Amino acid sequence: MNFVFISPNFPRIYSHFVKALASRGVRVLGIGDEPFDKLNPELKQYLTEYCYVSDMSRYDWMRNTLGYLTYKYGHIDYIESNNEYWMENDAKLREEFGVTNGYRYQELLDYKRKSSMKKYFSEAGVKVARYIIVSYLEESKKFVAKVGYPVFAKPDSGVGASSTFKIDNEEDLIAFHNNKLSEEYIMEEYLEGYIVTFDGIANEKSEAVISFNETFPTPIADVVRENKDVYYYARSKMDDSFRKMGEKVVKAFNLKSRCFHIEFFKLTKDKPGLAKKGDIVALEANLRSPGGDTPELLNLVSKVNYYETYAEMIVNQIGKIDNETNKVSMSVNRKNDFKYVESNKDIYSFYEDNIVEHGYYPPSFRDAMGDEFYIGLFDSLEEANKFQKFVHNKQ
Repeated sequence: MNFVFISPNFPRIYSHFVKALASRGVRVLGIGDEPFDKLNPELKQYLTEYCYVSDMSRYDWMRNTLGYLTYKYGHIDYIESNNEYWMENDAKLREEFGVTNGYRYQELLDYKRKSSMKKYFSEAGVKVARYIIVSYLEESKKFVAKVGYPVFAKPDSGVGASSTFKIDNEEDLIAFHNNKLSEEYIMEEYLEGYIVTFDGIANEKSEAVISFNETFPTPIADVVRENKDVYYYARSKMDDSFRKMGEKVVKAFNLKSRCFHIEFFKLTKDKPGLAKKGDIVALEANLRSPGGDTPELLNLVSKVNYYETYAEMIVNQIGKIDNETNKVSMSVNRKNDFKYVESNKDIYSFYEDNIVEHGYYPPSFRDAMGDEFYIGLFDSLEEANKFQKFVHNKQ
């Protein structure tokens, strides 16, 4: 089996996917924008070949590189980056090279648009926020008259919390429309709540082989707009009703042989005409592994290894596995903008038995995730929350 891994060097932990695949006899071929001598040792050891492409946004360069790899190694079975930024190019390359595993380009565009996502969530029986595609000011005013202020505007095909707008009044609405938007925007009713996710790995039958629940007490959009601290935690144990809902969404999106990260809002306040406090409302489906080092959090609370399970699914198309434990993993992130009471030494002194990893995010993650992170593993959410308060204690 030939598996082309696009950008296997970013995030750095993606080398674990490569190792797990190669250890099962898969020929893993890498294409990335980092010179070979700068790759981490795991990638160097387990990639059969690595092709350096200095500008991966140049589709012709990527196509030529795939042509070379196909000529040398034969038909390609998988082309995956597991990275939102490259997913559209992945899909185009699959079409050109006859790769049947994974989404085709038009199919992917439909699943990626936030407006289009809503029909699949609805098919799964999940409530969705009311919305319009932004066009004229008068149309937006009519929408606001129906759902009330505030409203939230974001790119229909965008990713992350950048270029988003919370619109609190008519003055904001007019200012928003006076901006020259470079892409199509969706405007939704604003929901008071926090993000919960259904994450995992799906096989070719759209079954969730393993699954997880993440919670983001502070919405990432607020972290970006208001420059707040961020922390989030993961568990493999979740309510059966939430798990069944997530599994229905995986089926509705036709997720096959891939990782997924599906986001919902849990409301902290009634939204008249839509849902009540405590209800779950769909946010968006990300057809790849959660970003940054989050797979490490998932791995910590699972009975089975996340990366190994992905590789086993690719090679043997395994069915559902019980990966549930009672553990809680938490990432508590810091920003250089703030002064904190506890030093790195203090944190390790108090939590040396819990801290699994401490590290720094690349600049591209900074706005949403902060500059520095501490990942800890705990026996209860109460213990994890004490850890968060300790790390985020400010001067």
